[in-house]
Amino acid sequence: MHLKEATEPTPLAPYGGGCPECVHAGHQDWVHLRLCLDCGYVGCCDSSPRRHMSAHHDETGHPAMRSYEPSENWKWCFVDDLLGA
Repeated sequence: MHLKEATEPTPLAPYGGGCPECVHAGHQDWVHLRLCLDCGYVGCCDSSPRRHMSAHHDETGHPAMRSYEPSENWKWCFVDDLLGA
């Protein structure tokens, strides 16, 4: 249900800039970037050491995100534990 209701917000950071929280802390070891479909927050994936997108969901309750990788087109709902396109 959350994926169907998800919007496409304006990203709060450009793709080429990396994970903003990792960069701010002096880290360069994120794996992939994710985009919050509620507010446009950009964070690193769960394969990255600091898992900023999951932390964002835990802190805000925002239910859905999508891959922010140029060659990927999928979404994830944290609440429903559901993958979508």
